[in-house]
Amino acid sequence: MEKRKVAVPLVCHGHSRPVVDLFYSPVTPDGFFLISASKDASPMLRNGETGDWIGTFEGHKGAVWSCCLDTNGLRAASGSADFTAKIWDALTGDELHSFEHKHIVRACAFSEDTHLLLTGGVEKMLRIFDLNHPDAPPREVDKSPGSIRTVAWLHSDQTILSSCTDIGGVRLWDVRSGNIVQTLETKSPVTSAEVSQDGRYITTADGSSVKFWDANHFGLVKSYNMPCTVESASLEPKLGNRFIAGGEDMWIHVFDFHTGEQITCNKGHHGPVHCVRFSPVGESYASGSEDGTIRIWQMSPATADENEVTGANGSAGKVKVGANEVARKIEGFHISKDGPSEG
Repeated sequence: MEKRKVAVPLVCHGHSRPVVDLFYSPVTPDGFFLISASKDASPMLRNGETGDWIGTFEGHKGAVWSCCLDTNGLRAASGSADFTAKIWDALTGDELHSFEHKHIVRACAFSEDTHLLLTGGVEKMLRIFDLNHPDAPPREVDKSPGSIRTVAWLHSDQTILSSCTDIGGVRLWDVRSGNIVQTLETKSPVTSAEVSQDGRYITTADGSSVKFWDANHFGLVKSYNMPCTVESASLEPKLGNRFIAGGEDMWIHVFDFHTGEQITCNKGHHGPVHCVRFSPVGESYASGSEDGTIRIWQMSPATADENEVTGANGSAGKVKVGANEVARKIEGFHISKDGPSEG
């Protein structure tokens, strides 16, 4: 750690407006994938390891605020300012279904079993769509105290998490009863909420702090004040010993989970950072910014395991079987006739 190397990220171009949401698929037989939402109305799918563009989902008529992939990486979903949430075939890019709403859709999430889609937005209402019967009316839960900013599933789809745009706290809903069973209190609105890969923690960012909550007993585990106003935070999924945060100062801060000490700070974006997420294998993380780019950063060599080597540019290069295999499979993906002009 004596020689602090400058991190050189993979820069992914293609979006013409700010990038406002990022989501990694779990590891699939074809590798893992990264989907991005942008105010340019065109969600994009990428190889999660290399950042290579795979395709663009075309059909929204307004800013896309939220995006996600199902557990198998076979379907994508997006929520938009055009008052719709759409389901897409992630292999072909075809629109499979469009769910009409009465106002802006800010958040969407596939259930763990992939059969349900949860949405929330300005209407102050959670909707649960049955993807096996997409033409059936959704189940509506309308007790949200404010406009919904984030949603997530936990406890094997028995519980729903939501936060509001203008009210602090995270609400946990019992899916069966549709009632709020617990509220995790924060002073400011929660702009980012993530359930950890092992289901142990809920990571929240509320502007001035990043908090970690016990996802089963709902107690506050850790709370760290941030050096700037942060919009998004993510916990390293494998060891759980690091977390990242990004926000107004345009930097991506890496912290020690146990002490809250800042380990490193990555500079490169030219606008506020709206979203940060760790890849499912924990070797890299992505950031999306007001500047319209996505940057994929390797974990520093100091945190790398013995299967990694340090590349010439100081980033951790992976010596990992299967990367070429993934690349070969991805060549068969055809999503959009017209790719982005670069990257």
